[in-house]
Amino acid sequence: MLKIGLISDTHHFLDPQVAEYFAGVDEIWHAGDFGTITVARDLEKIAPLTGVYGNIDGSDIRTTYPLHQRFTKEEVDVWITHIGGNPGRYALPIKGPLEANPPDLFICGHTHILKISRDPDKEQMIYMNPGAAGKHGFHEYRTIVRFILSRGKVRDVEVINLGKRSDR
Repeated sequence: MLKIGLISDTHHFLDPQVAEYFAGVDEIWHAGDFGTITVARDLEKIAPLTGVYGNIDGSDIRTTYPLHQRFTKEEVDVWITHIGGNPGRYALPIKGPLEANPPDLFICGHTHILKISRDPDKEQMIYMNPGAAGKHGFHEYRTIVRFILSRGKVRDVEVINLGKRSDR
């Protein structure tokens, strides 16, 4: 069993509440747009970090984190990327590979829109976008997600509201 903290689109800002909400997680996954390597280093102080770079990230992030991460944890095939699209409307660069070999859990960021659902065309695949945790963008609320991976299942998914984008 693994407890996962999922975050995206921090855009140079890491809310101090994240450390509280992610205390006790086994791993943190960041779905891109860190903003600065400092955000990554601060997350690493909480738990081991797996991440991908996003479209706003500079060379410090891009040389540390890849564009895609694909791995298996607790018998769950996971794919993380920043620009992924939405179920039924996936981003063109990943649409083919995603359709040819869908993971059990597909995670992306970029849209700043929190969405967790099963893909209706790929019933075994769960789509997860944690929304945006930073202050930049059009989202109204800053969100993160916690969940558990266990024996091939994603369970106990929790959405955490960090407050309005303009708070803190």
